[in-house]
Amino acid sequence: MSGRVGDLSPNQAVALEQHMYHKRSSSKFINVIDFQHLEFRKRLKVDSILEDWKPPEVIENYVSGGMCGYDREGSPVWYDIIGPLDPKGLLMSASKQDYIKTKIRDCELLRRECLRQSEKLGKTVESITLIYDCEDLGLKHIWKPAVDAYGEILTMFEENYPEGLKRVLLIKAPKIFPIAYNLIKPFLCEETRRKIIIIGSNWKEVLQKYIAPDQLPVIYGGRMADPNGNPYCKTMIKYGGVVPKSYYIKDSVDVQYEKCITISRGSEHHLECEVLVPNCLLRWQFASDGGDVGFGIYMKTKTGVKQKITEMQEVLPTTRYNAHLVPEDGSYTCEQPGI
Repeated sequence: MSGRVGDLSPNQAVALEQHMYHKRSSSKFINVIDFQHLEFRKRLKVDSILEDWKPPEVIENYVSGGMCGYDREGSPVWYDIIGPLDPKGLLMSASKQDYIKTKIRDCELLRRECLRQSEKLGKTVESITLIYDCEDLGLKHIWKPAVDAYGEILTMFEENYPEGLKRVLLIKAPKIFPIAYNLIKPFLCEETRRKIIIIGSNWKEVLQKYIAPDQLPVIYGGRMADPNGNPYCKTMIKYGGVVPKSYYIKDSVDVQYEKCITISRGSEHHLECEVLVPNCLLRWQFASDGGDVGFGIYMKTKTGVKQKITEMQEVLPTTRYNAHLVPEDGSYTCEQPGI
């Protein structure tokens, strides 16, 4: 037997079939993941997010962090600075979906920067180094709506950008850190957890093992500064702050709603809307009193009969919205007619 297809021994034929089955199984798994990611990109218009979408002003001005410099392998370095964040003020001033979308935009910005570095250095650069500055982490940061929002952002990242993270260098962790970490740990896969390096009091020295001094801001033990000499590199890294109450939406926007309904815990309310022609824009706005609420869009597969959610076609997956903090406003282009 030559070992070529069509001229195989029985054992070779079995081995080939097992190999092909393994390949088919792997391909199926990859295809499912790819399809979910493509759906995610399509639904949130990710491909054009850098050009076509800007976060609300309050996010631009009061969410801390940013990209600054490159590590010793040429990967972009991103700083997340926790202390100055005002979670309650931020969530009272923009929707949770705006924060998730902002983080998607950041991921796409970093992905684009990795491509630039790959071309510039002549080698593949596909992941980033994240410096997580936990100085002044406090009780305000483990407020439940903030933890829930952060959990959703981490889940989005894990599902759609799992290979984008090389390592997390965690510095200045206070005594409250283990409590905060235990709250977000369930959202992290084992592989991501292994990438977290918690650095002690010698963090300035350790950072330089991964990042050259000329690529590290002065405030973090390096030599990089703004053109005007500012050691904080504020042209690249934002430092947040307390959100002025003038940004708070619920206090400043008085919306007149068409109807008010009561939905008990664990129950559902279905609102039917008939779309008569393709590519109609469906818009919604709602607020809740006393707690967050789940909202999703589903299309009936049979007319004239009552259907459960599980029997309908999912159009926009059910997501939890902090509509008790900020009125939720959204839209969706319905590609096909139906109820």
